Amino acid sequence: MYTKYINLLKKNAALVLMLSTLFISCKTEKEKKATERQQYVIPDSLLKKMQFDVVQKCPLVNALTLTGSVDFDQDHQVNIYPLVSGNVQDVKVQLGDYVNTGQALATVTSGEMAGYSNNLVIAETNVTTTKKQLDAQKDLFASGLASQLDVTNAQANYEQALAQLEYIKRVLKINGNNTQGNYIIKSPLSGFIVQKNITNNMAIRTDNGNNLFTISDLKNVWVQANVYESNINSIHLGDSVNITTLSYPGRVFKGKIDKVINVLDPSNKVMKVRIIIPNPDYALKPSMFASVQVTDKGNKQSLCVSKNALVFDHSQYFVLKYKDKGVATITPVTVQSIYGNRVYLSDGINEGDKVVASDAILIYDALNN
Repeated sequence: MYTKYINLLKKNAALVLMLSTLFISCKTEKEKKATERQQYVIPDSLLKKMQFDVVQKCPLVNALTLTGSVDFDQDHQVNIYPLVSGNVQDVKVQLGDYVNTGQALATVTSGEMAGYSNNLVIAETNVTTTKKQLDAQKDLFASGLASQLDVTNAQANYEQALAQLEYIKRVLKINGNNTQGNYIIKSPLSGFIVQKNITNNMAIRTDNGNNLFTISDLKNVWVQANVYESNINSIHLGDSVNITTLSYPGRVFKGKIDKVINVLDPSNKVMKVRIIIPNPDYALKPSMFASVQVTDKGNKQSLCVSKNALVFDHSQYFVLKYKDKGVATITPVTVQSIYGNRVYLSDGINEGDKVVASDAILIYDALNN
C-alpha cells in the first residue's frame, strides 16, 4: 500500500514538472514575441519615400514670440483741428478715402471768416486813404503850406496802414485765404482718412478740442509688441523680427526693433517695443493683430536638425535616430530654440547622427505600439 502511494506521488511530481516546463516555455515564447513586436522595422515601401536629416552644428538662433498690433506711423500722421468756429457744410470725404495734399475736405461757414474778410476791406481802404493824405501833405510841403512834421505824421499813418493790411492778409491766409466768409478744410498731406469726427450741419468750436480728421499715409506702419517682464532681458535694440498676421498667414513681414520703450505699462505690466515696417501695398492696416517673432543671432553654437524630425509627446520632445536596415530608436532631446524650419537642441543626440525627417509621428506611434 505504501509503495503504491509513493509511486502515485512520483507520477504527480512528474506531471507538475512537465506542466511547469510547458508554462515557462510558453511564457518565454510570449516574451520573445513581445520583444520582436517592439523591434519595429520600417517597411521598404516607406523607406523609399522617407526623408532623413543629419545632426550638425549651427549658429544658435534664439527666437521669442510676442503679441502686438499694427499702428499708424505717428511721424507721418496729422490731426486736423478747427481753426474757426462755425457750421460744417459739404463734407467731401469719408473714412478710408485717399486724399492728396491741398485737397478740400469740407467747408465751414463762419462768422469769424466773414469778420476777417471785412477787416481786409477796411485795411485796404485805410491804405488807400493814408496814401492820398501822404501825397497831399507832400504837395503842401513843397508849396510851403505844410511843415515837415505834417509830412512825417502822414508817412507814419500810411506805414501803419500797410502793416495792418499785411497782418490781416496773414491771418486770412492762415485760415484758408477765403474772402467769401467760408473756411475750407484742406488736407496738409497725402494719405488715408483714418479718423473722421465731422458731419454735415455740425457746429464746431475752436475750444472743443476734438480733431475733425486724422490723415496717415500708411506707406510705413508701426508694430507695437508687448514684452513681459520675464522676457525683457531677451530683447535688444536692432534685433531682427518676423511678423505674421491673421489676414496673411503665409506672408512674413520683416523688420528690426528700432525703439525700446523702457517703461512698463502699470495696468498690464508689459514693456512696449516698436518696429517700423514698409507698407507699399497697404496690406498692413492699423489695429490688426500681429504675431512678432524676435530673433537673436549670437556667437553660440548648437546642434540643429529639421523641425520635421521633432515629435512632442507627454511633455517631452523626441527625435527618431535612424540606424540602418529600417531600424529607428526613440530618443528624448532638449530643445533650446525653434526658428523657421530648424530646431536647436542642447542634448540627446550627437553631431553626425541620422534622424528621420518625414513621417516622424507615424513611425513614433508604430514604435510605441
